Amino acid sequence: MKKNKTKVCAIALWLATFVSTSLFGAEADSTGAGSASAAAGTKLTLTVQDAVSLAEKNSRTLKSAQIDVAVKERTGKYGWNVLLPTVNVTGTMSRTSEYSPSTKAYANIFSALSQGAISMPTDYADEEAHWSTIGGVAVSWNFNLALIQAIHASKVAYESGKISLKQSQREVNTQIRKLFYGLLLQQEALKIQQTTLENSRQRMTQSQTNFRNGSVPELSFLQAQVSYQNMVPEVENSKSALRQNLDMFAFLLGVPVGTEIELVGAIEPTYIDVDADELLAKYGGNNLDIQSLRTNIEAMKIKLSITSLSTWTPSLAVSYGYQPVYIGSDGAWHFYKGIGKDEDWYNSGSLSLTLAWNLTNMLPWSSNMQGYKDDQATLAKLELSLETLLENQKVEVRKAVDTLNQARAQIDAMGRNVDVAQRAYDMIMRQYRNGMAELLDVRDTENQLNQAKLGQLQQKNNYISALMDLEQALNVGLTRPPVSDAKTE
Repeated sequence: MKKNKTKVCAIALWLATFVSTSLFGAEADSTGAGSASAAAGTKLTLTVQDAVSLAEKNSRTLKSAQIDVAVKERTGKYGWNVLLPTVNVTGTMSRTSEYSPSTKAYANIFSALSQGAISMPTDYADEEAHWSTIGGVAVSWNFNLALIQAIHASKVAYESGKISLKQSQREVNTQIRKLFYGLLLQQEALKIQQTTLENSRQRMTQSQTNFRNGSVPELSFLQAQVSYQNMVPEVENSKSALRQNLDMFAFLLGVPVGTEIELVGAIEPTYIDVDADELLAKYGGNNLDIQSLRTNIEAMKIKLSITSLSTWTPSLAVSYGYQPVYIGSDGAWHFYKGIGKDEDWYNSGSLSLTLAWNLTNMLPWSSNMQGYKDDQATLAKLELSLETLLENQKVEVRKAVDTLNQARAQIDAMGRNVDVAQRAYDMIMRQYRNGMAELLDVRDTENQLNQAKLGQLQQKNNYISALMDLEQALNVGLTRPPVSDAKTE
C-alpha cells in the first residue's frame, strides 16, 4: 500500500500545484454564481461541461476581458471621429478701462447727449460706453493622411481584443477540464484505497475467526489486524485531501466553499488517429497565440505608417470664424434689440487655410525619427517571435501526438496487466482462504493489482490531458465542438 499511498499523494500534489498556478488565482466570484450559488452544505452535481460553463460565467478574468473588448469595439466603431471638425460657440461681453466713442452706438449716444436730444444719467452712459458685445462661432478642421491609418489602427485593436478574449476563454476551458479529470482520478484512487481497506478488514475478520477456531496462529491474526489499522489513516488522509481540492474547485467555479460537489463523468478518453503534419497543415493557423502575434505585427506596421505619413506629408488646417460685434445705437447692454438687424452688427470673422510641415521631424537624429527606428526594431523582434512561435507550435503538436500514441499503447498494455493481476489476486485469495498462502503474498498481489488499475487510470488521464493540449495548440475541437466565442455585447 505504500506505493499506492505515494501515487495518491502525487495526485494530490499535482492538483495543489495546478490550483496554485491556475489562471484563476483568486479570481472566482464567490458572491454571484447564478443558479449554482447554493448555500454551503448543499449538493451540486456537475458534468465537465457544467463546470466549464460555471467557470466561464464567474471568472473575473473573462469579465475583465469582455469589458476590454467592449471598449475596443466602441473605439473601432467610431474611429472615424478623428475626422470630425471642432466647433466652438462663444458669447462675450467685455469691458475696457478706456472707451473710444468711435463705434456707431457710441457716436450716436454722445451726439444725442451733446444736442440735448436725449436725457441719460451721465454715469450710466459713461459705464455702458466701456462695454462691448461679441458673439463667436469657430470651426476648425485638421487633416493628415495619417488619420486614415489611425482609423484602421482602431479596428485592428478591436480584432486584437477579440483574440485576447478567445485566448482567455480557451485557457479557462482547458484548465477547468484538466482539473475536473484530475479530481476524477483522485476519486478513483480513493475508491481503490477504500476497496483495499475493506479487503483488509475482511481478511482481519477471517483471521480472527480462524484464530479462534485454532486453524491459524495468533501471529497471523495480529499481522492482519496491524495491516488493516495501518491503512485506516491513509484512507482518511486521502479523503481529506480530496475534500480540500473539491473546496478549491468550488471556489474556482464561483460557488460557495462547502458546497458538496458530485462529479459526473469517467476517465474514458475518446481515441483519435492523428498525424502531426496533417494537423499542422490543416489547423496550424488557428492557434490563438499566432493570431494574436500576427495582429500585433499588423498594428506595429500601421503605427510605422502613421509615423511615416505624419512626417513626410503636410497637415492641412482649415479654420473659419464668424464673430459678430454689436454696434447698434442702443449700447452694448441692449444688444438684444439689434437681433435681426444686420446694420447693427459687424462681422470680424475670417477664413484661413494653413498647410503645415514639420521639417524638424524629418531630421535623422530627431526624436521622431529615432522613435520610428525603435518601432522598426520592435517590428523585427515581433517577426522573429512569430517564427519562433511557429516552430514551437510544431514541437508542441508533435509532442502531443507522440504522447497520445504512447498513452494509448500504455492504456492497452495496462488493460492486459489489470486482467492478469486480477486473475492472480483471485487465485491467491482462494489459496489464502484455504490456508495455502501467506498474508504477505496476498498483500503483494493486491498491491500489484491496485498499481495496474491506478496506472491505467493515470495513462487515460494523460491521454485526455495531451488531447486537450493538442486542441489548445491548434484552437480546434478534435473530439468536441470548438469553444464558442464569448459575447461582447
